[in-house]
Amino acid sequence: MDEIVNKVAQSGIVTIDLEEFYDDIPRVEFDIKPWLFQELILKEKDFREHIKTHNWSQYQNTYVALTCTADAIVPTWAYMLLTLSLEPFAKKIVYGNLETLETILFSEKINALDANTYKDARVVIKGCGDKPVPIAAYVALTEKLKPVAKSIMYGEPCSTVPLYKKPALKV
Repeated sequence: MDEIVNKVAQSGIVTIDLEEFYDDIPRVEFDIKPWLFQELILKEKDFREHIKTHNWSQYQNTYVALTCTADAIVPTWAYMLLTLSLEPFAKKIVYGNLETLETILFSEKINALDANTYKDARVVIKGCGDKPVPIAAYVALTEKLKPVAKSIMYGEPCSTVPLYKKPALKV
């Protein structure tokens, strides 16, 4: 009987699974719309009272996206006050929606990645999964790897879409 050979394992392909960059820390979108007068106008005295009486400890060890879904003009200082109240509890605070938050979280992890680990490597960036990986993360990782990788592919090692191949040096 012929021995079964795993050609994918022998190919030297390195797989990066962006789902591994995802952590299970809860994400919260904090919408200030209910704190606005008639959901349109920020009244400083009322806003400061909401901040004073709000239970900030519920955001302990969470990632928080600060947003306003109302079509209102919100002064910058309002988000700054919210940040000061959240800072002792939240692990990360960003301005934007949950998609913005996720993009920032992935960007931080990709920026911390040592690209030289993938120097002259044949890299597959794994697609399809169960966790929410923003497209921006795939873009950022591709941009980071292009200067060092021998090739970049997308998908699974057994079925990839070729994206980039470093040009051969002409002698």
